[in-house]
Amino acid sequence: MAITKSDVKVLGMWPSPFVMRARISLNLKSVDYEFLQETFGSKSQLLLQSNPVYKKVPVLIHGDKPICESLVIVEYIDEVWASGPSILPCDPYDRATARFWAAYVSEKWYPSLKGIGAAQEEEAKKAAVEQVEEGLALLEEAYEKSSKGKDFFGGDEIGYLDIAFGCFLGWLRVIEKLNGVKLLDQTKTPGLVNWADKFCAHTAVKDVMPETDKLAEIAKILAAKLRGAAAPPK
Repeated sequence: MAITKSDVKVLGMWPSPFVMRARISLNLKSVDYEFLQETFGSKSQLLLQSNPVYKKVPVLIHGDKPICESLVIVEYIDEVWASGPSILPCDPYDRATARFWAAYVSEKWYPSLKGIGAAQEEEAKKAAVEQVEEGLALLEEAYEKSSKGKDFFGGDEIGYLDIAFGCFLGWLRVIEKLNGVKLLDQTKTPGLVNWADKFCAHTAVKDVMPETDKLAEIAKILAAKLRGAAAPPK
């Protein structure tokens, strides 16, 4: 039975790197889907019904079945639309390695990147920048091993770790722009610099990767809200 666009929906917000993971995966598999935008500061009834545990995006709705959590969604897409290019590596060791680094990026590296923007003092910012750079050095090594001299972590085509890590490139550029730092550097991480250019130019990615200036405006709004929340009451 043919799957129509209305059978596949993604609940999300365009600036979210985690929502990008689902969208890139669907694009990679050439699956038509409907993108349902959530509004900042509120949660739709559909979102609350679809993800009552975490109450957050992204949610993939396939038919009437909701699937939650970005990397779970990526794996689901890979299994359901098996005729398209494989996202997860076929080899069990390579698959485990990709999952390991995807978890590292989500749970350790990305929080460090956010820490640069959240730092109030120069010393804290410097420490956060060092953490991010250390992580990028590790990922540079992982890229060299995983890519085996090809364009992507997944080899000739975008794979699981490309999607898991690449979704943060828009926010990395924003952090660089707003904080006057250079994180992806041709002298320190030449492999990742070239990889990032190829990833962002890929047909599955280029239409969903947010423009840096547009994303920077969102970052300024979020930062102002955080400062307001942290300010002592008058």
